[in-house]
Amino acid sequence: MATKWNDAIDPALMERINGLMVGAVDLHCHSGPSVMPRCFNHIEAMTEAAEAGFKAMLIKDHYYSATPITEMLNVTHGHLGITLFSGVPLNNSLGGFNKHAVDHGIALGAKLVWMPTFSSRNHIDSDHGIKAGFPHTSKKMIPFDPLTPIDDNGEVKDEVKVILDMIAEHDIILSGGHLHATEIIKVFEEAKKRGVKRLLVNHPTFIINATHDHLRHLVSIGAYIEHSFCMYIKMSRKEKAMFPPEELHELIQVVGVDRTILASDLGQANNDHPVDGFRNVINTCMKLGWSDADIKQMISTNPLALLGMD
Repeated sequence: MATKWNDAIDPALMERINGLMVGAVDLHCHSGPSVMPRCFNHIEAMTEAAEAGFKAMLIKDHYYSATPITEMLNVTHGHLGITLFSGVPLNNSLGGFNKHAVDHGIALGAKLVWMPTFSSRNHIDSDHGIKAGFPHTSKKMIPFDPLTPIDDNGEVKDEVKVILDMIAEHDIILSGGHLHATEIIKVFEEAKKRGVKRLLVNHPTFIINATHDHLRHLVSIGAYIEHSFCMYIKMSRKEKAMFPPEELHELIQVVGVDRTILASDLGQANNDHPVDGFRNVINTCMKLGWSDADIKQMISTNPLALLGMD
């Protein structure tokens, strides 16, 4: 799926870009089937990423855990040489802070648990989530019941602590989901006390509302900061990026290359496919002055370390 910038790019530069993608990881792919409109399915996502030389891809759906699918595809399509993962989203469709959903997901091979995303009180209250055209389901569904991991006394809820203990026991990744930055900090600090080692913050300035100080604090307790690069690149069907690339440059500088992960957050209908997005963001990072070694660390080394594949 060619993008406008792709059509006229210098062949030598394209070869360099393609070389950097070998061994890459996308921790944020929205393929289908899903109740959200998607541009391709899980098999197509896996095949395209494998053809580009990716080492791993994590499938995210806000409504269900794709772990049974990824486990099956790793067997049936293992010859492609790429490993698929998924996780457990703690939204209303899985019962919110449901320890049984987490237990089941881990038993199947889930690599990550997301704190509530669409069902989080922060997402529901967010201007970004409600007023800025955030993607909706193909068919109208019943409204979410807002979730927060923090009780009326400002402490992490007991049912959340149980889940944190399960994450720690099995050494999988905890994502802050779409909680507010202050909620994520509270949950992550509790998680660290309970032995959780793998922490991830998704698109910190979108819905999460993290400041630079929030990011520095999150990194200080061991979190990786993942930027959805679809927000910073011009895609084929859009006239301009959602946010200027210079903002991505600044965010990388705030926490450093060693704690930054670039992931696509692509797969939505009418958006570019993740592989083209990776080519685009690599080209963008080169223009911003990041070295090949820096880019490789943000798209490969760091996500592999977080997944425990390093």
